[in-house]
Amino acid sequence: MIATKQGHSGRRLIVAAVMLTLAGLAATALAEDAGSPPAPVTTTTSIEIAAKPITHFARGISSETRFGKLDFRGGLILTSPAKIFGGLSGIAIEPDGRRFMAVSDETGWLIGEITYEGNAPSGIKNARMGAIHAASGRTLDKKRDLDAESIALVDGNFTRGTVLIGFERNHRIGRFPVVNGELQNPVGYLKLPTEAKRMRQNKGFEAVTAMQGGPFKGSVIAFSERFPDNPAQHTGWLWVKGEPQRLGFTEIGGFEVTDATSLSDGTLLVLERRFRWTEGVKMRIRRFAPDQVKAGALMQGDTLVEADLASEIDNMEGLTWHRSPRGEVILTLLSDDNFNHFLQRTILLQFALVDEGKAAAVKP
Repeated sequence: MIATKQGHSGRRLIVAAVMLTLAGLAATALAEDAGSPPAPVTTTTSIEIAAKPITHFARGISSETRFGKLDFRGGLILTSPAKIFGGLSGIAIEPDGRRFMAVSDETGWLIGEITYEGNAPSGIKNARMGAIHAASGRTLDKKRDLDAESIALVDGNFTRGTVLIGFERNHRIGRFPVVNGELQNPVGYLKLPTEAKRMRQNKGFEAVTAMQGGPFKGSVIAFSERFPDNPAQHTGWLWVKGEPQRLGFTEIGGFEVTDATSLSDGTLLVLERRFRWTEGVKMRIRRFAPDQVKAGALMQGDTLVEADLASEIDNMEGLTWHRSPRGEVILTLLSDDNFNHFLQRTILLQFALVDEGKAAAVKP
């Protein structure tokens, strides 16, 4: 019996050492865009996407489904023979949770449909990728212009609707029509706050959403991945009648902002990521009640979930939501593999929000 326990302990130590090594390598890949991305898309192209199910969020623990205030529904590891697939940094989804549109920070946009088996996602079908254009119709082909980091569906659907796309390096937020599942030329850009010019090249508009309820319904919110002026808080802007006004939320534990989405009552959810050489990648989702979201606020909120490499996560950069047929709030998360297919994965995760209570009150 003692020998068996020692064997198990030894195996755990070996696994831990391997995970730590991979964590360091993954952190290196995240610190720099370490992959070798292909040339940007120039024409709309159908692609095949294979999906391997993720049945357990906690590695090696099959019975656990509750994580923080979320219930794990399932996930997918996504791969494709198409070289243009990868680098997915933002996702938006239609209200029924099936058709989605994502943006790559290297190659263009992706549209597809999530299939389900019961409550769990089971695959991706009808996938296509296409080019992102300038207002003139020119295909964006330089990293400075093409670095799309966030997308939000602000009206309609992907047959006829409008999305906002946030870009970094050449910092801007564009309004793009979508017609018959294809992204059109932008029809305009949001007025930027003067201070946004101080965002670092690779720390720009990582999170963009339109408020779906609450006192600022219809207003846009965007956050910098990491604004340089105050390490104790994250900085964003709320566009009120087209004018950007600053707001923020408290920084906890060295995480950076990677996406945001608004629920129908005006609750704001923010996805955060952290990586370090010695610990690898972590993710967290924070929630802010509708009465916290206002110009000049320093929001506190609460944490819905936090996870590290003991769970099935990667470089989580996309967050969106829909309601299930039973009325549940379902969160969908997507990771950016940086086209580093050896060390990183493109994964899609779904959780049901178990606790729909309000977050903590705003700090004056």
